[in-house]
Amino acid sequence: RFYDEARKLAQLITADAKSDSPSELVVVTGGGPGIMEAANRGAMDAGGESIGLNILLPFEQKPNPYITPELCFRFHYFAIRKMHFLKRAKALVACPGGFGTLDELFETLTLVQTHKIAPLPVLLLGREFWERVINFEVLVEEGMISEKDLALIHFVDSAEEAWEVIRESYLARQSRS
Repeated sequence: RFYDEARKLAQLITADAKSDSPSELVVVTGGGPGIMEAANRGAMDAGGESIGLNILLPFEQKPNPYITPELCFRFHYFAIRKMHFLKRAKALVACPGGFGTLDELFETLTLVQTHKIAPLPVLLLGREFWERVINFEVLVEEGMISEKDLALIHFVDSAEEAWEVIRESYLARQSRS
């Protein structure tokens, strides 16, 4: 289901960017298989380009075939790759994933929380999954994060919900600048 939602979200983002909308958003993924592939594929379905920031790993992934070829970049170090993601990001959508997903999610939350990067919406697609994996309420109860830090996170369950949060945030940012 998350493959389909990621693909749909990328289609919405790309179609909007190609329309008369003020949005210039471009889909960027880790460039690998699975849900990352779905997002690159969705952008292609909508007739747009997408970026893949692929990581060289000894046991998995080559870039997926839906990345715009001249926008496929390969990285050796996770830190450099994350820097390139966050330098350009207008939103982060985390779909269910493993250690790499958690690493990127928590680094983003930490950088936003500590004001090291400009605020951006952090969306967790699949509330049920994320609430089982990470108990943010316990982090508040134990004093590890503050109650206001919960506002950094948006739980969404569909591509349409995610797109609404991203679009509102983007338009609000545009009107301030």
